[in-house]
Amino acid sequence: MRETFVATATAFLDDPRTTVVLADISAAAFAPAAERYPDRVINVGIREQLMMGVAGGLALTGHRPIVHSYAPFLVERAYEQIKLDLDHQGVGAVLVSVGASYDRAAAGRTHLAPADVALIDTLNDWTVHVPGHRDEVPTLLRDVVCGRQDSAYVRLSTQSNARAYPDAGDLRVIRDAGAGAPLLVAVGPLLDQALAAVADLLVTVAYTHRPRPFDTAGLRALAGTDVIVVEPYLAGTSARVVGAALADRPHRLLTLGVGRAELRRYGTPEDHDRWHGLDVAGLRRSIDAFLAPALATG
Repeated sequence: MRETFVATATAFLDDPRTTVVLADISAAAFAPAAERYPDRVINVGIREQLMMGVAGGLALTGHRPIVHSYAPFLVERAYEQIKLDLDHQGVGAVLVSVGASYDRAAAGRTHLAPADVALIDTLNDWTVHVPGHRDEVPTLLRDVVCGRQDSAYVRLSTQSNARAYPDAGDLRVIRDAGAGAPLLVAVGPLLDQALAAVADLLVTVAYTHRPRPFDTAGLRALAGTDVIVVEPYLAGTSARVVGAALADRPHRLLTLGVGRAELRRYGTPEDHDRWHGLDVAGLRRSIDAFLAPALATG
């Protein structure tokens, strides 16, 4: 996904209103672009707050800044500048992160950011894109960079589904179990694991790589009584929007994602999936426990 992002963003620099702002991360990957567009590939060094301030200033002059770093540096470390220099000023930028929740788990807690989408969710009218395959990146990046002025967060990962669904901004039904079946909504790169977890269950599975704005119309059309949301970031991040969308009808909601407990472990992304119950076996345990009352009475 990162390589695809660099190639796609470089092509956008043909538009003189587009500028890439970096804080050392991926500077080498953007070096050819910097040679071609020295005034519009800006590396501020290891100064993430400054990176966001520069983006806000560029946006105020009519530029469309693409701001890029690891998720904890981009969102958590520079959150105040995002809030003030973008939201408060009423200007937009495209923030593109790598690292996801724990892609660089071997680097320790400094490189883990499961709360990034929850933080972005506190801001006003942002779109959030969580691609599940590298081939989803060009289309969604073009959508948020070209011809728009609002703010967007694009969350890239090393984890991937086997197949791309570039048109899955709104909920896309991957498996239809029929009317009244429990609905599982999988976000981004957790689709394949979610599908495997419910392979032998009568559960409708829908996919999205755009959790904000959440496709509430699609949710209402698909949801029965039982709804499961599987997200590759902090568990419960989408509970608010799903609960509000279904507030006028009886429903039960299970939200699965990265747990809030501080694990204080290194390991691999696959290890963290297992520790947080996001591997196939962990998802199945949680889903079985959630659906057991319905199966017992049904």
